[in-house]
Amino acid sequence: MKNYVIAISRQFGSGGKTIGENLAKELGVNCYSREILRMASDESGIKEELFNANDEKISNGILTGISKNIYNGQLIPPGDKDFVSPENLFYYQAKIIKDLAARESCVIVGRCADFVLKDYENLISVFVHAPKEYCLARAAERVALKGKELEKFVAKTDKYRGAFYKYYTGREWEDARNYHLCLDSSQLGFEKTGEVIKAYMKIKLGE
Repeated sequence: MKNYVIAISRQFGSGGKTIGENLAKELGVNCYSREILRMASDESGIKEELFNANDEKISNGILTGISKNIYNGQLIPPGDKDFVSPENLFYYQAKIIKDLAARESCVIVGRCADFVLKDYENLISVFVHAPKEYCLARAAERVALKGKELEKFVAKTDKYRGAFYKYYTGREWEDARNYHLCLDSSQLGFEKTGEVIKAYMKIKLGE
C-alpha cells in the first residue's frame, strides 16, 4: 500500500492532538505537530523562533480584514525581501508536509495539512471538535487559567487557527465539507474516536 497521511485539524481542548498521537502509536507511524516547525527551520535556515512566533496564527491586521494568500506550492527564495515573511514560513512548513507524505505514512496535526495534501490520494482528513464546556474542562488541565480568562484564551486560540486556515486555504476552518470526517470527541472519547478514524481508513485504503 502507498504511504497514507492522517491530517487532523482540531478545536483547542477537543483532544485532537492526543488522539493523533495515540493513533500514530497504534499504527506504528510518526505523529508530527510542532516538530514541523523545527524541520522547516532546518530546511530553510530561518530561525526556529520565527516559526514558533507565527505558529498557526496570523497578524491582527489580517484578522480584521478579508485578505487571503492561498497556498499553491510556492516558495520565496533566499535573498528576497520576503524570505522571512510569515507567508514564507508557512510555505516551508507546507514543503515539509509534502516531503513527509512522499517519504512515509504518518499523522500530521494542524498547519493546514488537509489543504496542502488535498490532491494526495491516500489522505484521510479529520476535524475533531467538542462542545464548549468539554473543551474548557480539558483546556483547564493544560493552561494555568480559570473562568473568563480561560474562555478568552480558548476562543482566541480557535479564532487564530480559523483565520490562519482561511488565509492560506480560502476555506472556512470549521466547514465540514473540507474534511472526510468530523468527529465529536466528547461523544466517543479519545480511544473510540481513533477507532472510527481507523475504520474509515480500512474502508478507504483497504486492508
